Amino acid sequence: MAETPEEYNGKVIGEFRANGGRVGGMWAETPLLLLHHTGAKSGVSRVNPVAYLPDNGRYFLWAANGGAPKHPAWYHNLREHPGTLIEVNSETIDVVAEEATGGERDRLFATAAERYPQLADIARKTQRIIPLVVLTPRPTS
Repeated sequence: MAETPEEYNGKVIGEFRANGGRVGGMWAETPLLLLHHTGAKSGVSRVNPVAYLPDNGRYFLWAANGGAPKHPAWYHNLREHPGTLIEVNSETIDVVAEEATGGERDRLFATAAERYPQLADIARKTQRIIPLVVLTPRPTS
């Protein structure tokens, strides 16, 4: 029986937490964070492993969804509930999510596409614009 996406993500999350944010196999060279998000419609809390890149103390994600015709659920959830948590390495960080637009989006997309050429391929093959989401840590008191 094939593994469900939830089962697969559960294994990646377990490995991430057991190894201080490091995951092996196909993800060994990809920086991952664990993105906490709340369902826009359901209100259910979820966690997804997501590739990211750092940007001047912030973190950015691309909602490529493997080139699928729809944005990933976490993207919609962050639009509805932008205040959230991420796990990076062994640290949990309180962040606010905001979609990058204009020149900032162009700059971040170019950075991501340079690091991951397959992202540019996905962008060319899909009918939608791939959103980029910036996660900015909230100041701690």
